[in-house]
Amino acid sequence: MEYTRLGDSELMVSRICMGCMGFGDPTRGQHSWTIDEEHSREIIKRGLDLGVNFYDTAIAYQSGTSEQYVGRALRDMAQRDKVAVATKFLPRTQDEIENGISGQQHIENMINASLRNLGMDYVDLYIYHMWDWQTPIYDIMDGLDRIVREGKARYIGISNCFAWQIAKANALAEKEGFQKFVSIQGHYNLIFREEEREMVPYCDEENIALTPYSALASGRLSRRPGENDTKRSNEDAYAKFKYDATASEDNVIIERVAEIAEKHSVSMTEVSLAWLLTKVTAPVVGATKLHHIEGAARAVELKLSAEEIAYLEEPYVPHPLAGVMAQNKPSAAKEKHVWSTGDQKITK
Repeated sequence: MEYTRLGDSELMVSRICMGCMGFGDPTRGQHSWTIDEEHSREIIKRGLDLGVNFYDTAIAYQSGTSEQYVGRALRDMAQRDKVAVATKFLPRTQDEIENGISGQQHIENMINASLRNLGMDYVDLYIYHMWDWQTPIYDIMDGLDRIVREGKARYIGISNCFAWQIAKANALAEKEGFQKFVSIQGHYNLIFREEEREMVPYCDEENIALTPYSALASGRLSRRPGENDTKRSNEDAYAKFKYDATASEDNVIIERVAEIAEKHSVSMTEVSLAWLLTKVTAPVVGATKLHHIEGAARAVELKLSAEEIAYLEEPYVPHPLAGVMAQNKPSAAKEKHVWSTGDQKITK
């Protein structure tokens, strides 16, 4: 395993971040394909054995049970100061807004709930899960600054935003003396490269770490179309919303991934992640089977040539916004989308 610094922070993290959305009680959230605690622990242990020290979860994942599984496993299997734990908080609920709960108090409530779930005194990285159009950015940055000063989080990051939003937030933080975002967790992979327009150059200029999710496009970049379908690929409606399985341009890229994988006698997972590792700090790679994290760890060792990288990139065409970024916009801000956190229902 290789390690690198997370942006301007002092955190040294593995080049692979284990995404923990697949861990959690399948009866307690939006996803029926998540795995139970016993199997989650096996995968976390394997990740630790392979040198993975960076773990990403969220209070929204399966009503907080993902945080609970991850927290118990890491407490049992790792020294706290040897792992970097990230979790995320959601926007204020409509009820909170109507009851006058400020952005600052909301963040305090959310971090306290996450720390209870994790059984930890602090998280290494606390991530603003998606832009809250109904809460002033001053309140968000002030609230995040307060929890860092209280020792409940070491650093802060953001997910699902545009480059102008993180630039605006960090400019405000610099002006007010608040903590700045050190990382961005956006949607980025070989068949969805829209982050390269503004986010990637901005982060390169400001030394902000890129830790993208959907690194394998919900499994599409790990196998040929229709090959070895999984429970998640069959049941995850959100993944189907993000990707068009019939998109011919995407399938050309997927076929090229398979071609280079055969050339190197490695998996498609390794090729797809090896490409992404040339662009970002640490991709967030979800794992619900041992071979998922094993393949991700091996990808760190695979070095693609400049010609191979160009060959993989050449067929790409622009894509419209997809997933959270397509949904979370001002016109949709007052629509009610329910997320379960375990302690409450979060309504966006």
